[in-house]
Amino acid sequence: MSIYDYTVTTPKGEEISLADYRDKVIIIVNTATGCGFTPQYKDLEEMYAKYHDKGLEIIDIPCNQFAGQTPGTDEEIHEFCTLKYHTEFPQMKKSDVNGENALPLYSYLKEQQPFKGFGKGVKALMLDTMMKKIDKDYKNNADIKWNFTKFVVDRKGEVLARFEPSHSMKDLEQLVTDLL
Repeated sequence: MSIYDYTVTTPKGEEISLADYRDKVIIIVNTATGCGFTPQYKDLEEMYAKYHDKGLEIIDIPCNQFAGQTPGTDEEIHEFCTLKYHTEFPQMKKSDVNGENALPLYSYLKEQQPFKGFGKGVKALMLDTMMKKIDKDYKNNADIKWNFTKFVVDRKGEVLARFEPSHSMKDLEQLVTDLL
């Protein structure tokens, strides 16, 4: 299987094949509207505006699995993102990224790029402390740990990197520009 064998669903129920994104650099991100990392929408939209014409696509998959931080309907989530962050990249139907109801795409992404740590810094320490309370063995499984985990797919469809929410958005942008 490759990334191009998977589909995502729009809030209107339309299936979109990731094969439609062949030859593009893709960021796939699970998002939330009420999270401390929600301001990353601003950075993602800035990247999208700068690089979309050069081949960047961002696929936004809202998820309510982390402390219930995305409680709204698909319509409410879309309205929040477009009004507050002026997002223009495609937003998909709210979906699970872990567990038995996880999107098959996420099983593939986690297999390709398992969890490697939160990095260094205050946000990384905060996530580490929080995760130890939720799952003492969290470091040893590939599950998505929190909102705004980003996967980067190159133009050939290879899942090259996983950026945890605590990782630098500048590092994410640097990888994207290197791939474009």
